[in-house]
Amino acid sequence: MAAEGGGKEMNEIKTQFTTREGVYKLLTHSEYSRPNRVPFNSQGSNPVKVSFVNVNDQSGNGDRICFNVGRELYFYIYKGVRKAADLSKPIDKRIYKGTQPTCHDFNPLTATAESVSLLVGFSAGQVQLIDPIKKETSKLFNEERLIDKSRVTCVRWVPGSESLFLVAHSSGSMYLYNVENTCGTTAPHYQLLKQGENYAVHTCKSKSARNPLLRWTVGEGALNEFAFSPDGKFLACASQDGFLRVFGFDAAELHGTMKSYFGGLLCVCWSPDGRYIVAGGEDDLVTVWSFSDCRVIARGHGHKSWVSVVAFDHCTTSVEDGDPPAEFSGSDEDFHEQIHFGAGRDRANSAHSRLSKRNSTDSRPVSVTYRFGSVGQDTQLCLWDLTEDILFPHLPLSRTRTHTNVMSATSPPATGQTTNTTVTTTNPSGTNGKDNLSNSSSSGNPAPNSLPSTLPRSNSLPHSSAPTGGSTPNSHTGSSSNNSSSSTTKGNSIIDSAFIATGVSKFATLSLHDSRKERHEKDHKRNHSMGHISSKSSDKLNQLSSSRTAKAEVAKTLGTTLCPRMEDVPLLEPLVCKKIAHERLTVLIFLEDCLVTACQEGFVCTWARPGKVGLLSSQNNPANSPSGTVV
Repeated sequence: MAAEGGGKEMNEIKTQFTTREGVYKLLTHSEYSRPNRVPFNSQGSNPVKVSFVNVNDQSGNGDRICFNVGRELYFYIYKGVRKAADLSKPIDKRIYKGTQPTCHDFNPLTATAESVSLLVGFSAGQVQLIDPIKKETSKLFNEERLIDKSRVTCVRWVPGSESLFLVAHSSGSMYLYNVENTCGTTAPHYQLLKQGENYAVHTCKSKSARNPLLRWTVGEGALNEFAFSPDGKFLACASQDGFLRVFGFDAAELHGTMKSYFGGLLCVCWSPDGRYIVAGGEDDLVTVWSFSDCRVIARGHGHKSWVSVVAFDHCTTSVEDGDPPAEFSGSDEDFHEQIHFGAGRDRANSAHSRLSKRNSTDSRPVSVTYRFGSVGQDTQLCLWDLTEDILFPHLPLSRTRTHTNVMSATSPPATGQTTNTTVTTTNPSGTNGKDNLSNSSSSGNPAPNSLPSTLPRSNSLPHSSAPTGGSTPNSHTGSSSNNSSSSTTKGNSIIDSAFIATGVSKFATLSLHDSRKERHEKDHKRNHSMGHISSKSSDKLNQLSSSRTAKAEVAKTLGTTLCPRMEDVPLLEPLVCKKIAHERLTVLIFLEDCLVTACQEGFVCTWARPGKVGLLSSQNNPANSPSGTVV
């Protein structure tokens, strides 16, 4: 009922939001866009994407930003929270004819104040290597479109390499290139190198070195995004067929898979330590997948439309040590290093197992929180905290109670908690105040769904007993993957062959926390119950997967480790869920002093982290000048 009454408030564009660490504020003077600052007519155009690189400039202002809007590509000095953006002086600007830029990526290894290597993918399938500082165009790959004629959906430099890069297309194929090689004047001939379940890797047959070095075909449909693990050894691929596939990149071996509840997966990212992967897509969910266990460990529902970007916030991921437990061998510094920088995966896994064995007598337990974020076509930004009650469900609940905000302030302490409950919400039949509130507005689901006391839930979102949109049987399911060689000690990354029509940028994000002090957050929770999956989403899905075999496959995977049912995994509630744009959001990047978002109108926005807003004078009041005014 508050949903109807608060319609005006719900449509307001937010300029700040509060989390446990403080207030994030929109810096209106730090908005980047086309020089004329006119909103871009985004109908039919490719998503706006943003790339950053640091050129290690001696002046201390080494950040550079690249973004595409329609047929245009811009390259600026990025001043972030320090100074207002001066849009009249782009370092480089390019306008393309006949094709549009769709994605781009800087090589951090070769970047200097005098030269940067920027890869740009295009809607007609070409890939360009340019230097926007020297204003040079050094090479054009797939120029004759002999390798692939479909749109480039994702392009990335191979981590640690100055010459190798990987390109994904909407055809569902991925190609490995070397900048030193030519593409040849004839279509490449391929030879099978490795084949597995729903994927194949071919080498290019040629007497002389030529591109592509390898061709990956993964799954069915477009490959929407891929992401390399922090150590560069694994590849995670999000595909239009709804599968997340994780491969060992060098060996081209499938490590694990997961399936969305329905529709395609559009985006994917890794946690900074490489232990978890988050994916988002057309089921409006964010799904957290454990790399070591090859299974879904949580899902988050807060978006009311497709999730276009997920990203981990490496700065807010925290490990709070008390006295180290007896089982933990190694220094606190070692453990911090693993969490923050993804030291060796074997060490990380051993730390994980030691954490799981912790006993309840520790007075100051280790507390782990990953923060990640997501943005979607619903114009909303969601932040999530992934806490140890979800990561290590066998730890004593007396500890986890302080790390989840499942109870409203008026609820009595949870009773009847069992050791196999991952979080401390055990009010059966949703009798606490928060559940009642959130169900009362779930348009047509007046009665909350009764939940078994053993159901793991975190930052608990109520499960609607019957979604009003009718597009999901009980709720969306993320997915978990266990379907291949999960025993391999070497993690694998996915090279998915699925592609998403909206080509979303990839960013790793972590999040999941408890402290939820603002009561108005309930307004958002109310509107994110499962009933809000609209039939429109399901119509789009039906158009995309016209074949009946797709529906049969969904039926086969639901309830398996690939795609567990909603009630079988913890359901996360967003820590923050705010409408921050008029058009669909296509970018989310976490930087040290700020986070950066962008929408399809072509506006790239900077949000100062708590305590960082004072770095830009006259910015303390977001309303003191219209958006986009240069000071």
